Amino acid sequence: MLYQFHELKSAMLLPLTALAQATSRTLTNPLSPLSLVPCATRLAAGYELLYRLGKDYKKPSFDIKSVQCHDRDVPIVEQTIVQKPFCKLLRFKRYADDPATIRLLKDEPVVLVCAPLSGHHATLLRDTVRTLLRNHKVYVTDWVDARMVPVEEGAFHLTDYVRYIQDFIRHIGAEKLHVISVCQPAVPVLAAISLLASAGETTPRTMTMMGGPIDARRSPTAVNTLATDKSFGWFENNVIHTVPANYPGHGRKVYPGFLQHAGFVATNPDRHLSSHYDYYRNLVEGDLDDAQAHVSFYDEYNAVLDMAAEYYLDTIRDVFQEFRLAEGTWEIDGKPVRPADIKGAALLTIEGELDDITGAGQTAAAHALCAGIPATRKQHITAAGCGHYGIFSGRRWREEIYPQLRDFIARHR
Repeated sequence: MLYQFHELKSAMLLPLTALAQATSRTLTNPLSPLSLVPCATRLAAGYELLYRLGKDYKKPSFDIKSVQCHDRDVPIVEQTIVQKPFCKLLRFKRYADDPATIRLLKDEPVVLVCAPLSGHHATLLRDTVRTLLRNHKVYVTDWVDARMVPVEEGAFHLTDYVRYIQDFIRHIGAEKLHVISVCQPAVPVLAAISLLASAGETTPRTMTMMGGPIDARRSPTAVNTLATDKSFGWFENNVIHTVPANYPGHGRKVYPGFLQHAGFVATNPDRHLSSHYDYYRNLVEGDLDDAQAHVSFYDEYNAVLDMAAEYYLDTIRDVFQEFRLAEGTWEIDGKPVRPADIKGAALLTIEGELDDITGAGQTAAAHALCAGIPATRKQHITAAGCGHYGIFSGRRWREEIYPQLRDFIARHR
């Protein structure tokens, strides 16, 4: 019933948030007499904050219209290349109208960015994608909110995630492909490529693992501790709920996005409280640039999706409780997952020094598992002063991490 109560709460807050938004705009409209009321700016800021705290957040768009490539402003068109029930494969196609630029764009490496399926939408990687587009052809996995997938489409397990990645690699073509996994997908992506190698199929040219729990036993964080302190049955009985009737996925068992969001906030409540207070002050003081930065961040951060219950529970058991990839005990369709079988790909791992979600060494563990890759084709980066999000978004990502990633891909084309 928790999901139903959440929906009831949202429905009850809808009139209040609409009123708060309307009141805020009335108090800030110079044509409104109410804008002349004493303390109108403070009142408007308070109502705007109330509106943002109570509103529903929908999936944002990537909104990447153009990028700077080769000293030119190159238009970008977002295309859906493959449509599966639980995921879309997107391509961000770059266009140019002069032969010289077309030749340069055509010859650049092809990258598949595997976005996390861990509560947020793939648009969380907007900065990652926009930066990569400067020098690469970019594809992205865009995972579908499980509450929007009808029950008739069947279940979705962690092994299905692995199969999806394999299908996308085959569709794009592994011969010239470079795969980048950000956070959660590091485990299923490594499994997918391992199985391709074991079957004698072509593997991508490079694998880049960014902040992923390859071996969650190393430097355990609060996320890891929660998974090991609670039994599998506890997760099954306490965090799995049924999608209510007002969604296409009515009746599907899911781990709701609002629970994941509550967990995100609970890890750093003081930081979020301070951020909202600063937003209020920025509105009062007329610092609209900082206020807009707050809005942009929380429009993304507060937009969450549901995960299929089977996939979520598989991840808890296989990745965070039994460490099947790291232990060498993972089998998919009766075939063992053996990263040591990968020999043709190069491996880059990236960790943040201050990452409080994926602890130090968890991603670097891939190097020991991928024993078939020679040391000359391996590289590890620890980004100084970086938290989890900093390794794929923000100034440090663009100025410090991306140039090393770009050069790594160029060396192993």
